[in-house]
Amino acid sequence: MESEDDMIEDSLSYTVLKEADIKQRQEDDISKVSTVLSISRVDATILLRYYNWSVSKVHDEWFADEGRVRQSVGLLERPAVQVSNARELTCGICFESFLRDNITSVACGHPFCLSCWRGYISTTIYDGPGCLSLRCPDPSCNAAVGKDMIDKLATSEEKEKYSRYLLRSYVEDNRKTKWCPAPGCEYAVDFTVGSGNFDVSCNCSYSFCWNCTEEAHRPVDCETVAKWILKNSAESENMNWILANSKPCPKCKRPIEKNQGLCLGAWAEHGERTGGFYACNRYEAAKQEGVYDEAERRREMAKNSLEKYTHYYERWASNQLSRQKALADLHQMQTVHLEKLSDLQCTPESQLKFITEAWLQIVECRRVLKWTYAYGYYLPEHEHAKRQFFEYLQGEAESGLERLHQCAEKELNKFVTGDGPSKEFDDFRAKLAGLTSVTKNYFENLVRALENGLADVDSQAAAACSKTTSSKNTGGTSKTRGGRGKGSSKSGGSGRNVDDTSN
Repeated sequence: MESEDDMIEDSLSYTVLKEADIKQRQEDDISKVSTVLSISRVDATILLRYYNWSVSKVHDEWFADEGRVRQSVGLLERPAVQVSNARELTCGICFESFLRDNITSVACGHPFCLSCWRGYISTTIYDGPGCLSLRCPDPSCNAAVGKDMIDKLATSEEKEKYSRYLLRSYVEDNRKTKWCPAPGCEYAVDFTVGSGNFDVSCNCSYSFCWNCTEEAHRPVDCETVAKWILKNSAESENMNWILANSKPCPKCKRPIEKNQGLCLGAWAEHGERTGGFYACNRYEAAKQEGVYDEAERRREMAKNSLEKYTHYYERWASNQLSRQKALADLHQMQTVHLEKLSDLQCTPESQLKFITEAWLQIVECRRVLKWTYAYGYYLPEHEHAKRQFFEYLQGEAESGLERLHQCAEKELNKFVTGDGPSKEFDDFRAKLAGLTSVTKNYFENLVRALENGLADVDSQAAAACSKTTSSKNTGGTSKTRGGRGKGSSKSGGSGRNVDDTSN
């Protein structure tokens, strides 16, 4: 088991970054570009920002056409305007005259007074991250304004904001990094794109999908998760309920909930001759003539759709609640019960790791099981073999999880609340560790099957079809052997799993 865990650690496709790690990586990238291209760190920062912090992209574009890159980014090699050597210069914004010491410009040479520069910089910084792409105030000029100008003229508060925007841009503009989406978390994740599994566990203990940033949802793909979340939050289910349980008023078209006959005729036309106001015989007569067949069929379909959705949603939500409860129990175990149990059983906490491992397995299995219900909802109804196989695997995994959860929750409690060492504790240790291992195997099989699109069912069906065709081609007495072969194929291999679910 230890060797497998080591392999898992080695195969991690991501790195969790603290703020200090992000700053260090950012500084390293700026240094690389500055050194290779022989430009200032300020210009290197502007280049990296423009190319989304991709060092390789900067190098490729720069060496392909330096002039075009300079023009696009705003790194001018020579001033766009020639400033006179006069003692005083006119500001291009306020048009006041100032001594040369009170006038400054970026590489383009357009002169502006320090006061106007400060106002311009302050406004853009307080407007948001757009200040990182600051350009010369002259409307016709594309020259970039770098961090050196910010450091020279901005207040300490504005410098802090600018630095914060710059740090965040390294994560938000970078294709390989993302912030952890957990509320209040300040960790970022650097991910190796193309590694297959997108599940990420942040140091804050939150697990999420790096691809779509929703909570970790393996083995269900991001598209299915997006559809499921949209379905849970949209008004479509309300409309399904309305369709299933109400009929529109013929005059105002508002939905009316009515569980007896409703002919949709005007109220004034009803009375004793129609069978009463509340039990109109026009509806029954029209129904017998087939007038309402289509409407009834649509309502029945809507009701069935709602019942199906409710079935899967309730189980999805139930496992979500169970997972949250398991997380709370895990925290309680780690902070309170382990120490107490160690004292009662005269066992060092290092030898009680099997309990923590069991709870971690429960938490992970609840997450997987929750998302299998979203998978099941979208599994096509006509693929009966796949649905049977899926329900079999899901049922086996769920049964194993319930046994593990029961053992970790109920059976452990008697040792935590006991008065002293128990001779049964070693037996409990073996049982809990065994259930943890078995449950893990169940869920690994389930995850593998779903990620493969339940391909085992297709391969089994193809094999059965091939065997049937072969038996038909042999003809004569071989038909009898073919019949026996067909029967035996149902009772062997993975095909047995599919058929067993119908029992």
